[in-house]
This record gives sequence, structure tokens and C-alpha cells, in this order.
Amino acid sequence: MPTQRLTELPDDVLRLIEKASGSPVVDIAMIRAGLNSAIAARVTTANRTVFVKGLPLDHPRVWTQTREAHINPHVPGIAPRLLWHCEADGWSLLAFEYLQGHHADYTPTSPDLPAVMASMIQLPHIPAPALDLKTMPHRLRDYVDDPADLTWFAGNHLLHTEWNPHNILVTGHHARLVDWGWASTGAPWIDPALWLLWLIAHGHTPERAEQAAATHPAWLEAPTEGLNALARTQRRLWDSIAAQSSDNWANPMQEAAISWEEYRRH
Repeated sequence: MPTQRLTELPDDVLRLIEKASGSPVVDIAMIRAGLNSAIAARVTTANRTVFVKGLPLDHPRVWTQTREAHINPHVPGIAPRLLWHCEADGWSLLAFEYLQGHHADYTPTSPDLPAVMASMIQLPHIPAPALDLKTMPHRLRDYVDDPADLTWFAGNHLLHTEWNPHNILVTGHHARLVDWGWASTGAPWIDPALWLLWLIAHGHTPERAEQAAATHPAWLEAPTEGLNALARTQRRLWDSIAAQSSDNWANPMQEAAISWEEYRRH
């Protein structure tokens, strides 16, 4: 579920940023894009500009902040570099190097798609770090009719899994992946399969979305029954998310999941 975004930095957060940065804050620009952080801001101190994201320490998903901090050293060049992680005074804050760019455009004629795929292709070559990452069979266990389907999703490859275009920062010809709180392990074809749902939600047909996903080498090894099983789980997952949402933010993804599952079934 989306987290309510603050429109200005609380005084205690401002003090924590200045303490962690070792420099006074001279400018703040709040950022609206994204769903998972209570705080997202471009903060300029006397020394540098950083991107700060944060959650209250009593937030049920504050663990994603710690997960992202632990993942960051393992994905250099793919994710913006983490500068510091602070937990104090009721807040968990992460500060990253600030990169000038734009969120990815997923529409069918977008020039951003090759850069996104290029970064995605790098992930299977990164050894999964020795962290307590969730596995895809565990994450999807509530969305299968037959538990045997979960075996298709097993694997030891590092996956990002959250391909919302707000989680992709395009800088020049490169795409940087942000928001690693839901990093998991599983079969390497799962990331391009999850990505194609967002493509469908942004105007691609299921056939065209699969063609885009097929440029990932791991897609060539994806078992047909595994893809069919994942399509079924994603339809159930997004049905559940949409049913629990108080607004319509999940509806395009629900419709995309329905479209893909029906395409795979026929």
C-alpha cells in the first residue's frame, strides 16, 4: 500500500540530516513521485546535493530501509551510491548521491527501454549477497492454487522485482535502479517477466511486452509453464492489491496482470 508522503521536512529530520552530513542544509526540494517513502527530498547542504528518503521507525515497512542499505554496496554502477544511513529520533533515513535524470518512460515508443534492459541484464551476473533476502517462492506462496507451481520461481539470482518506472532513474544513456527494499532471490527470468507487466500498464500489448522482455538472455531459458504460473500469481496478487487499495493507483496494474494472464492462457 502507498505510504503518505510528507510535504515538508520535520525539524527533527532536518537536524538529523545536518548531523549526518556534517554540514548545514541550504536548500530542500520535496519529491512527490514514488509510493513507499514518507520522505523523499533533494537536499542541498553547504557541501553537496543528496537524495534523502525516509520512514518513521515505527512504520511496518521500515525494514525495507535497512534492506536497501545492505544491498547498496553490492550493486555499484546499477544503483546510486548510498552515502549514509541514519536511525535516530524516530526516523530511518537514507542519503544517496544525487543524480540528475528522469524517471523511466515505459510507453511503446520510449527511448528509455534499452537502458532499462541493459541494467536489468547486469543483475544475474551479480552474486546474490549473503543477506536475509526473501525468496520468490516465499513471496508468492499466497497466490498459487498448486504449491508445486512455486518450484518454478526458485533460484539463487539477485532480483530487483519492483519495476515501477519511478524506481528507474535514467541519466543520459544509463538507467539506475532505486528502491531495493523488495530485492529477492529467484529465477533470473522473473525480473523481465515482472517488468513486462509495467509495460502493458503503460500501453504495450502483451505480445509486444513479451517481445521487449525477450531481449533479456534469461528469458530464453524461461520455462513456458513457469511463465504461465507467474502470470496466474500476478493476476491474483494485483487483484488483492487493488481490492485493498483506497484509491485507484493499482487498477492499471491489475488490468495489465489480467491481460497478460489471459494472453498466456490462450
